[in-house]
Order: sequence, then C-alpha cells, then structure tokens
Amino acid sequence: QVRLVESGGGLVQAGGSLRLSCVVSGSINVMAWYRQAPGKQRERIAYITSSGSTNYADFVKGRFTISRDNAKNTVYLQMNSLKPEDTGVYYCNTLIGYYDWGQGTQVTVSS
Repeated sequence: QVRLVESGGGLVQAGGSLRLSCVVSGSINVMAWYRQAPGKQRERIAYITSSGSTNYADFVKGRFTISRDNAKNTVYLQMNSLKPEDTGVYYCNTLIGYYDWGQGTQVTVSS
C-alpha cells in the first residue's frame, strides 16, 4: 500500500509563501495536491504527470507551482501570494484520490 506523507505547512501572513512536500512510498504517475478548507469539501488544486505536465485550478493559477522529483518520489507545491482563503489542510494523492489519505499539512494564512 502506498503511503503519503505531507509536510511544510505553517502560519503565514497574507502575501507570503510556503513550500509543501509530499513523500510517496512508491512510484505514482500522476500526482495531485488537494486542500480542504474549514467546513468545505476537499478540492483538487493541481496535478502533475510523471513527464512534468501540469494543470491548475483557476483559483491558484499564477500563484502556485507544482513540481516533482521522481528520483525522490516527492511532489512539491510552491505557494506564493497566499491569501486567507488558502487556509486549510493540504493533501497529496493520485488524480482520483485512490490511496488512503495522509495526515495532511495545515496551512493558515492570516490577514
């Protein structure tokens, strides 16, 4: 069973940046980042294929960048120009959320 471990979250002021990491205990083709804001359903933010093609939700385009290091089985999410509405728990998983969800990493953006 593949295990997903997210890290890198924290408390940051609006306009700040954070870099999240997701270590995957196996090789996965398409990896995605998701977030769950308080009281809301989990939503997909971005995904990246094994060849590096990327796709972003409109609400993070131009601010977030997904990348991966296949040799390290790690996926990253660089988040810039953070807004209070970016607050939530961030998770990684496959494009369809196939594997058991990790514990996520909390991102809190203060205004």
